[in-house]
Amino acid sequence: MAILVLGGAGYIGSHAVKKLLDSGEKVVVVDNLSTGFRQAVDSRAAFYECDIADDTRMDRVFEENEIEAVLHFAAFSLVGESMEAPLKYFQNNTGTMLTLLEKLNQYGVRHLVFSSTAAVYGEPETVPIHEETQKRPTSPYGESKLMMERIISWVSRTTDLSFVSLRYFNVAGASKDASIGESHQPETHLIPIVLEYASGKRDALYVFGNDYDTADGTCIRDYIHVEDLIDAHILALKYLMDGGASDIFNLGYNRGYSILDIIRTAEAVTGREIDFEYRERRPGDPSVLVANADKAMDTLGWQPQHDNIEEIITDAWQWHQKNPDGWVTHEGTD
Repeated sequence: MAILVLGGAGYIGSHAVKKLLDSGEKVVVVDNLSTGFRQAVDSRAAFYECDIADDTRMDRVFEENEIEAVLHFAAFSLVGESMEAPLKYFQNNTGTMLTLLEKLNQYGVRHLVFSSTAAVYGEPETVPIHEETQKRPTSPYGESKLMMERIISWVSRTTDLSFVSLRYFNVAGASKDASIGESHQPETHLIPIVLEYASGKRDALYVFGNDYDTADGTCIRDYIHVEDLIDAHILALKYLMDGGASDIFNLGYNRGYSILDIIRTAEAVTGREIDFEYRERRPGDPSVLVANADKAMDTLGWQPQHDNIEEIITDAWQWHQKNPDGWVTHEGTD
């Protein structure tokens, strides 16, 4: 039996693939490489370059492998882009979920761990955010993920499918051995952008908005180390296989850091001065997103091991130092 990892060539998915393989699991990866990198996929995994919407090729994946469970990381995830191209997000994210759920039912796959997001909450009235907090997405990206959650939930009521949806906050960091890290083209996430500036790869660094209702006027986010995040996915998978009921969990550290906090910490980690310019707010960006993750800790037994912003940025910096151009430097290699 094998675990199917959708989006396994991406930043988070590739970490999941490695950890599953290290724990002795057989892993099958599906990724269309629109944002992922073939070189990020551990060579021990079976790999299919395939889009989830490709009915025929997805049939082949399931027919050639005994799939026991699915970890679903495949999605477009840029808030700003989703504001400009909402239909792209609803078609790729929400639309392909329909195809996937049909395949799971067709081939008798009963367990799904779904990569969701704190963006389903929008601008929360209170923080930290509980799973029951009202969902009011402020972007098509967040709305597409919320729609996916609701579709999965309805399907689970009428089939044998059980699922866990993990709503995570801001994922960052890299594997402890710096073998896998965050690499996007173009890069849009705060910590790698700040580190690119620190390493001289960027001429300018912009902070979007300094008039939020926060202590220093910049957005506050709950940053979670990618290694802790993947541990939670594996625990969620075990929970389902042990007969756990379908459920939804937040993943974060119950505390947040402002953009200026991240910049100052990056200066301390890198030993380099980091200058920046303020720009206007971006549409769709909530002011504060901080998780209450007590439920994941209580139900899944999740115990974060790397809940330290200095450690998160240090691990990311080590990856950037080792791979200054990300996976681009590995093009053409296996």
